[in-house]
Amino acid sequence: MPQIAQLSETYASQIFWILVFFGFVFFVIGRGMVPSVMATVDARDSQIAGDLAAAEAARKAADTEEEAWRLQSAKQRSEAQDIIAKAKAEAAKATETRLASANAVIDSRIADADARIATARDNALAEFETVAAEAASAIVSRLAGATVPEDAARSAVKEALHG
Repeated sequence: MPQIAQLSETYASQIFWILVFFGFVFFVIGRGMVPSVMATVDARDSQIAGDLAAAEAARKAADTEEEAWRLQSAKQRSEAQDIIAKAKAEAAKATETRLASANAVIDSRIADADARIATARDNALAEFETVAAEAASAIVSRLAGATVPEDAARSAVKEALHG
């Protein structure tokens, strides 16, 4: 095999060029590029860790704010319910007062109307008695031709009506 025979003649130069090539690759890539790539990866990792920590802190702050908001909302809701209950009670009391006042006015008007009705009834009854007494006197005078005194006619009408 001729290639093997040439191996001893080219062996030293192949090893030299292999060392030069791998040395170049080691220094350019290993010493130049890898540290910058690793620095970028480390920066990215630290940025991600910082962002996660900031997100966790923001979440905790939001949870705290939400809890504070819920407590404040519950307190305000409770205060609103108290105000509504107080307003309802005041409205009921005011309505009751107005209703009592209106009932008093209505009761006084009814009492006045009852008094006027009683007076009118008494006047009408007295007038009726007077008319009835006059009519009875006129009837007796036409039928019997006798005169009946006014007091006797009134007492006879009263006895007939009331008794």
